[in-house]
Amino acid sequence: MKVAVRETVRGKGWRRYLLAGFLCAMSPAVMAQEPESSRAEQRAEAVTQVVLGILSYARWPVEPAQLQLCIVGPTQYTDDLVKGTTQATGRPVTVQRLLIDHPDIATACNAVYIGKLTGDERSRLFTSLIGKPVLSISEGGDQCTVGSLFCLRVGDEQVSFEVNLDSVARSGVRIHPSVLQLSRRRATTP
Repeated sequence: MKVAVRETVRGKGWRRYLLAGFLCAMSPAVMAQEPESSRAEQRAEAVTQVVLGILSYARWPVEPAQLQLCIVGPTQYTDDLVKGTTQATGRPVTVQRLLIDHPDIATACNAVYIGKLTGDERSRLFTSLIGKPVLSISEGGDQCTVGSLFCLRVGDEQVSFEVNLDSVARSGVRIHPSVLQLSRRRATTP
């Protein structure tokens, strides 16, 4: 009878070792997913802070009591921004998603956050914004030569931005000079 008990204990002990081994083998996969999701959340929060910072240093011909930020196109980093927020000045920021061909995009939005668009969609959007005081921020950095005022550079360590001075001059939105200097400093650091 002692032998049978020992066999049962051994059987249970062996199963525990197998279970422990399986859990240890799975731990790196679970741990690898957790930091990646937290890094993505951190990037989204950093993008929100940069966007709010840019908006706080912008001045429109007629200052809105509540800032309307419109998100156009598929984006990667707007999860935190979509919640809506308040600027450091206390001015509320309302965030909404609009389709690229929304007829009121130039009048319903003080600022436009631009995600991934085709060349044709981007062209139509900027054509609809001509002559309107709308600040535009592109999520991808390659659009700064195509009409956006600001182009974000999102990395694991920081979020920086570039400024298209030609677009700023034509937009009707005034940007504080310190923001323009900040973009130059960040662009030159590796």
